[in-house]
Amino acid sequence: MKIYKANALIRIFLTLLICSKLVMAQTEMQPYEIIENIADCEIRYYPAVMMAKHKSKNPGAGFGKLFNYISGNNNTETKIAMTTPVHIKKSQAENSMSFVLPRKFNIDNAPLPNDNSLKVFKGDSGYFAAIKYSGYTNESKEKVFIKKLQSILKEVEIKSSGEPVILVYNSPYKLINRRNEIIIPISYNISNNNEGL
Repeated sequence: MKIYKANALIRIFLTLLICSKLVMAQTEMQPYEIIENIADCEIRYYPAVMMAKHKSKNPGAGFGKLFNYISGNNNTETKIAMTTPVHIKKSQAENSMSFVLPRKFNIDNAPLPNDNSLKVFKGDSGYFAAIKYSGYTNESKEKVFIKKLQSILKEVEIKSSGEPVILVYNSPYKLINRRNEIIIPISYNISNNNEGL
């Protein structure tokens, strides 16, 4: 009986693992270019993308509203594919959760939300410092890696130009190889032309 239960648990685990890999393989990821690596962080260039945002005292409260929006609760009843990562801000200036819309959407064709608590907008392009961490994200981990990233930037004399953003790449059902990141907008000069991104 114990062997049967163990085998059943293994089958469930493998099924979840395979499903999570298939979902990640089919999910569009927000594009960026790695400009350089500094210590444990990356300097990235992010092109402008369309985003849907919900602000509240509890940033996690927006997930259901954002999911309803991409599920068709919008002015054109359009079903929008889920992308990755989810953006979360937790600061005195703003508590919010944002979804990145697929690349095919722009300021002219992005569906408008029926829910007035949501905002659809074009996010600015820019340079960011990024640091990765694994497992399920939580406030303790976020504080540790925000501090670590800020320390690296201070050491190399790169100035931040905004608040940290938490990026969550995986659904709660993915058990291993989870990916989370902290990104911080920075003042960064580069001679390369990134217009083509």
